[in-house]
Amino acid sequence: MTGQKTVNVVTAAFLVIGDEILSGRTKDKNVGFVADYLTSLGIDLKEVRIVPDETPEIVEAVNALRSKYDYVFTSGGIGPTHDDITAESIAAAFGVPLNLDPRAVALLETHYAPGQFTPARQRMARIPEGADLIENKVSKAPGFRIGNVHVMAGVPSIMQAMMDAIAPTLSTGTKMLSETVAADMPESRIAERLSAIQDAHPETLIGSYPRATDGRFTTQIVVRSRDEAVLQAAVRDVAAAVAELSG
Repeated sequence: MTGQKTVNVVTAAFLVIGDEILSGRTKDKNVGFVADYLTSLGIDLKEVRIVPDETPEIVEAVNALRSKYDYVFTSGGIGPTHDDITAESIAAAFGVPLNLDPRAVALLETHYAPGQFTPARQRMARIPEGADLIENKVSKAPGFRIGNVHVMAGVPSIMQAMMDAIAPTLSTGTKMLSETVAADMPESRIAERLSAIQDAHPETLIGSYPRATDGRFTTQIVVRSRDEAVLQAAVRDVAAAVAELSG
């Protein structure tokens, strides 16, 4: 159709691996970062899963997610201790051997003082056969990419550095745009109007998010679309409804 814009959607899932997250011992700081980061690139984060340090659970999740989305990103479980089993689990998911990778060995041998590249640290050089390394500017131990799966550390500063390293390699889609309209009223007062506006603008996503401060209820209405003109048309309708119902 003449004048119709092409919309390209790229999707992703984020898999958080670790008993410490599920037990509450460690508070996850990576999900929000990854969601913001991918949105800024033009990649839609569609699903987040958290699984324990158990190979069958990791394998099942990786295989389910990599077949469903364009990209899978994981965090956690690639350290030097016995319970860091992500690398072998990813190798099992892809059906490939897990070996000491000469590239990773060279990086870590250079990083550690002579005699300090211990057997425990050598675990961090085990990479599934056929995988590419993901640079780690913080502590040198690399992550890796195999197929559409990107395996990264759980430590937020290291994971964030790895995301910066892989960002230029990712295919991106049409970015989702958003605007927020503040409504000085509870969402129940505007819910019916928002439903009608959503129906009138099917190319948008309209969400309402209530807030309560000192017993006073207000609502933040977020309008999202990949098309600026479509977005602004819906925003105008929302703003008009808010103004009318505030009167």
